[in-house]
Amino acid sequence: MKTKLILLYVLLSAVVFSVNAEVKLPKIFSSNMVLQQGIEIPVWGWATPGEEISVSLLEQRVETNGNTGMMSTVMLSTSETTADSDGKWMAKLPAQKYGGPFTLRIKGKNTISLTNVMIGEVWVCSGQSNMEWPLAQVKNADEEVAAANFPNIRLFTVPKRVAQFPEDDMESGEWLECTPQTAHNFSAVGYFFGKALQEELDVPIGLIHSSWGGTVAETWTSSQTIQNDPDFREPMIELQQMNLEEYRKNKEAEIRKILGGEIPTEDEGMQNGEPVWSDPELNDTDWSKIIAPGLWEEQGYIDIDGVGWYRKEIDLTEDQTQTNLNLHLGKIDDSDITFLNGIEIGKTENQYDKERVYTIDKKYLNPGKNMIVVRVNDTGGGGGIWGDPEDQYVAIGQEKIDISGDWKFKISKAVMQDIDLGPNSYPTLLFNGMINPIVPFGIKGVIWYQGESNASRAKQYQRVFPNLINDWRTQWNQGDFPFLYVQLANYMKPAQKPTESEWAELREAQTMTLDLPNTGMASAIDIGEADDIHPRNKQDVGKRLALNAIKVAYNKDIVYTGPTFESVEFKDGKAYITFSETGSGLAVKDKYGYVKAFTIAGADREFYWSKAEIINKNTVVVYSYAVTNPVAVRFGWADNPDDLNLYNLELLPANPFRTDDWPGITK
Repeated sequence: MKTKLILLYVLLSAVVFSVNAEVKLPKIFSSNMVLQQGIEIPVWGWATPGEEISVSLLEQRVETNGNTGMMSTVMLSTSETTADSDGKWMAKLPAQKYGGPFTLRIKGKNTISLTNVMIGEVWVCSGQSNMEWPLAQVKNADEEVAAANFPNIRLFTVPKRVAQFPEDDMESGEWLECTPQTAHNFSAVGYFFGKALQEELDVPIGLIHSSWGGTVAETWTSSQTIQNDPDFREPMIELQQMNLEEYRKNKEAEIRKILGGEIPTEDEGMQNGEPVWSDPELNDTDWSKIIAPGLWEEQGYIDIDGVGWYRKEIDLTEDQTQTNLNLHLGKIDDSDITFLNGIEIGKTENQYDKERVYTIDKKYLNPGKNMIVVRVNDTGGGGGIWGDPEDQYVAIGQEKIDISGDWKFKISKAVMQDIDLGPNSYPTLLFNGMINPIVPFGIKGVIWYQGESNASRAKQYQRVFPNLINDWRTQWNQGDFPFLYVQLANYMKPAQKPTESEWAELREAQTMTLDLPNTGMASAIDIGEADDIHPRNKQDVGKRLALNAIKVAYNKDIVYTGPTFESVEFKDGKAYITFSETGSGLAVKDKYGYVKAFTIAGADREFYWSKAEIINKNTVVVYSYAVTNPVAVRFGWADNPDDLNLYNLELLPANPFRTDDWPGITK
């Protein structure tokens, strides 16, 4: 018996040893990848402690001998290293020039060969939903996807992951050549940026996409930086000390309490595919009340995703039933099926920021009681009917019936994924799960599109955003690599009079970040959409980022940004604004030559719309008959300065600014 146990131990040890002996690479290394030219190329992984590892870059060449061609393998470079006591190893290949395809061979006790490897320019594409927005949903999407056939552009998407501590690797991921099939769900901004770079440089381009919609900047920042932040240090410590299993149990108990005991896992409102809760005669006396518009998380249903049903009774007169009516529900996060008197009258899938307007045929209307029922499916983040109360009504000709306010409400299905940490639950979560696994893969730089989720905290963003940039540069240890970002687009309803603006203050924080070396900012102030936080014109965003890259990263002498405030002089009741970055000169998109989007104020701090005119290549004069002694000027200072029309002759828009330092509304 003892002999058998010894033999079993030896066999198990051999199995363990053979597993440990396997040289392994992180997912960021695969065939079809692009390695960064011009720098030492870091390659790392795991093996048996003390195992000797060699990393080689190989090229297949055809050598001509008389009339015959012989294929031979040429070693371009090699590097050797040894796995440390934890089994970790790293080698660095000497810097390489553009080219390929090559084979990257990693050899220990086993051999890994990665093929179709290119040497080119590698960029990380990160941020929130406007960076995540796929090519398949941009303007002219069908044509753009069909044309996305660029074998020298390579794509890698980092899977979404929240992590309590820094992860060494991802659960999945591979490099793919850019084709219509691989590009259609890839970041549109990243794709258009890479396409413009490839056309300009004619070299292989690698794009690493790592983004998550609705996320804040601090979740993308490492603990080394967050531990010194006055606002986020304590939450980070709480995260690191947390027992996640206990957290999940407590969260589940909270959700049970909110829902009255049980957590429904199937939609009780649908039975055998039939919407039984749309029945106008359904007894809903035990349903809760909820205010619409308003996300359900803000009304006690915290951290609950899934399906919720809304019911609202309206009364119509005989006359009101003689014509079709339009039902305006506002916005719904994320999807809805809407019924009137048990009849489905409209539905919208996965468009949380789209206004729902459904036409109802008069044949479905009843004199007296009519029941509106909305089934809402929330797939993550906020959920429910939301937006402005003024956008929620029934329109009958010129008449409006307000339907905002109290609705009946019940959760019919709760998705348990929200008992886990969300990406914004604590700082560092997405750095740990989605950035650390790709560090220190050699890169040229980063493009970034984020800020919407920090817009209510612009003053704080003045610190958080530069800290993130410095943090990533520290983590990669490649010096001050180029970090290029998109300034927030114009969004929401245009203001009817000058006012304070959270989004304008966030744009100001982004402008201030240009003080860091090797940064660039692409404006989107003229290509946003009032009713859509995800403007579909991602083509110009990518192109403008590429202009910044060509200037900042590749040192070419081009006009890469729009007119930028330089100085102001007040005299004779007017403000004279001097701009830099005017390119071939200032220009105005207005057939009458009037510059718009300026406001001006005196010492009373009351701003008025003003007149403005270009007087030379880099100067605009601003004035208002309502302000005799101006002391401050603002330009494009609004959530949505929709009439902004000042450009340079290269058709890049002027950057919003203010000359005053009066306190705004954000912290």
